Amino acid sequence: MTETTKWVLDPAHSELLFKVRHLMISNVKGEFKEFNASIDAVGDDFTNAKATATIQTASVFTNQNDRDNHLKSADFFEVEKYPEIKFESKELTKVDDENFKLTGALTIRDITKDITLDVEFGGVTKDPYGQTKAGFTFSGKVNRTDFGLKWNVALETGGVLVGEDVKINGELQFVKQ
Repeated sequence: MTETTKWVLDPAHSELLFKVRHLMISNVKGEFKEFNASIDAVGDDFTNAKATATIQTASVFTNQNDRDNHLKSADFFEVEKYPEIKFESKELTKVDDENFKLTGALTIRDITKDITLDVEFGGVTKDPYGQTKAGFTFSGKVNRTDFGLKWNVALETGGVLVGEDVKINGELQFVKQ
């Protein structure tokens, strides 16, 4: 029987970012400051790995207090009722030695939909403290209205205030346990 290796997130070397269209002309970016993730893999081989992540919705940060408070309200994440966003991987498909497609279930506001992310494997190395680390970069896109995040304002010029497609990306570093 092959032994499973647990990899846990190194939050000091990880980030979770998003961008969304504003006024149909530019992007506004934000991040989640508090999240956790882990990977169960066979040794240092991530081919059949299972990944999970939990994001604290109240940690949303866009560098603008009024917007952050609006995102935390019932119009968007409704953080008191839905304190977490969850992701659970279903399938990791190897494209080549460095690139993967990760399909999994994303849950926002108790609505679960499958999404697919592009994942780049940065490699495995030892840090100066003797810890084995693995690095990943991911990117993808979700339609926020699929998860009940439907608030918007129609513009006089046509279009809407906030775009539906949200680009998500992250830099994740994991520590081998």
